[in-house]
Amino acid sequence: MSQPVRLGAVGYLNARPLVWGLDRRPDLVTVRFDVPSVCARLLDEGEIDLGLVPSIAYLDRPGDRIVPGVCIGSDGDVASVALFTRRAVGDVRTVALDHSSRTSVVLTKILFARRFGAAPTFVSGPPDLGAMLAGADAALLIGDPALLADARAHAATKIDLGREWTAMTGLPFVWAFWAGRRDAAGPDIVDLLCEAAREGVSHADAIADAAFPGDPVRRAVGRRYLREHLRYEFTDRMAAGLVRFYSEARALDHVRRDGPLVFFGVG
Repeated sequence: MSQPVRLGAVGYLNARPLVWGLDRRPDLVTVRFDVPSVCARLLDEGEIDLGLVPSIAYLDRPGDRIVPGVCIGSDGDVASVALFTRRAVGDVRTVALDHSSRTSVVLTKILFARRFGAAPTFVSGPPDLGAMLAGADAALLIGDPALLADARAHAATKIDLGREWTAMTGLPFVWAFWAGRRDAAGPDIVDLLCEAAREGVSHADAIADAAFPGDPVRRAVGRRYLREHLRYEFTDRMAAGLVRFYSEARALDHVRRDGPLVFFGVG
């Protein structure tokens, strides 16, 4: 009997619909949860077979395949990847970067260069908004910390980076997807992950409620986030947004290559 495929998922709320019900198939998969950067590292180290990796990490691993049909994306406001700034964005001179995801870091640098018209100094650190803003003009936060942060309590303005990307390009943004070596997922695993995503999206309210038990305000935020801000279908338009992101990152020398996108079951 073959061993279950080891999945590494992101621990944020946005990934929960993608793993809905997978715990009922221990014969096929096991799942662990980490921040995006750790998920990518575990894939590199062979500790997992498929990772829900930040999209930029795919370029570090030539030969990997992408699970088709499913991703974590947005088309406009994403709500959970944001710049919190105490100055007009064009006047920002220092930015503290949440080191949890390199994709969001690269996107931030692209937007400063191509949309905001500023060239700040970037420093990396843990996702503590108060501490970040104590030492910089602006701070990048991702995931649940960004979704739930109170910008006004820090005398800051929240700039949604999903919105800024779509305003600049007219395209959606792909934040993460399942990927791994070419032999990591057969058709049964691809089908399982796509079905989990479909089921998870249909149970979005229950997922948000379970994430914030006893907190009706946060439950409402979570429900709206999963329903209105996130896109989980890896469409051709999503792929176009991803290719554009890779092209922008390559043009600014943030990556050494820009593709191509290769999916399981193709070639």
